Amino acid sequence: MKTICTGSIAYDYLMTFPGHFREHIVPDRLDSISLSFLVDSMVRQRGGVATNIAYTMALLGDRPIVFGTVGEDFEEYRQFLESVGVDTRYIRVVPGVFTASFFANTDLDNNQICSFYPGAMTYARDFSLMEFREGIPDLVIISPNDPVAMDRYVEECKALGVRYFYDPSQQVVRVSGEELRRGVEGAFGLFVNEYEFELLQKHTGLTAAAICASVPLVVVTLGAKGAVIYAEGKEFRIQAVKPTHIADPTGVGDAFRAGFIRGFQLGLDWITCGQMGALAAAYCLEQKGPQSHVFSREEFVQRFRQNFGENDALVILLEDSINMTRRNT
Repeated sequence: MKTICTGSIAYDYLMTFPGHFREHIVPDRLDSISLSFLVDSMVRQRGGVATNIAYTMALLGDRPIVFGTVGEDFEEYRQFLESVGVDTRYIRVVPGVFTASFFANTDLDNNQICSFYPGAMTYARDFSLMEFREGIPDLVIISPNDPVAMDRYVEECKALGVRYFYDPSQQVVRVSGEELRRGVEGAFGLFVNEYEFELLQKHTGLTAAAICASVPLVVVTLGAKGAVIYAEGKEFRIQAVKPTHIADPTGVGDAFRAGFIRGFQLGLDWITCGQMGALAAAYCLEQKGPQSHVFSREEFVQRFRQNFGENDALVILLEDSINMTRRNT
């Protein structure tokens, strides 16, 4: 399956605050809030939703195509993505600007306060899917990006008759209700977390029932409570995988999406797709940064069985690994 990942491509600046944000918030003074947190560490990691999703999909045997815009500081990042199997030919460099940057401050409860500088991502609105030169893709993932670009890709997918997964994520607070509604209506799949699902309903005026009735696949992640999948008129509950330890929550939702989408590409049932997402999320949660986790497909299948029991459907992951080894020798 030829899959295009659109969305942000960014550097993540991850900071840790050795306290609790809640202890410094005065509820009746929120209209004049002014806070500064002294952090005890900061690292720069490779990030961005499109590339986070593509990275984990590549670990699971796909060669996803990332479609987006970056700045002049991207070359080292490109080399890294290519080394793990991500197709970067449709990542366009914009001269004279920097790659988008994400700033996240995490407290002891793994709560986060974040900011995002779009940088070169703003130019994604000028980068059309019609410039894809390799036929019609099988699937397009529309994840957080420049709002104009997101709306454009929705309309282009509809015009091309391409199935797309709509993942508005943090852009729910920036994109208009009308644009969100256009993205939902016509999507083959919708990915949101529990809070974003509430905001999506508020901004679009659509009820949860209406959304689930119009979108064939709706996936709502619930953090430590797992996820719920609405598909084929049914509801499927997915249990979270308990991590060996918690290092950093950044990119965990992206890893879940990648695991789920890889299962979908392989034609697996909804529960197995959700369980693959849950396991990929746990791998990410155990490492600092959204692209620091590493596993072989054999290790992934073994840990899957430890958490969810035997599942013959996952043999396809191992067969795909063997076939790829043969093609490369």
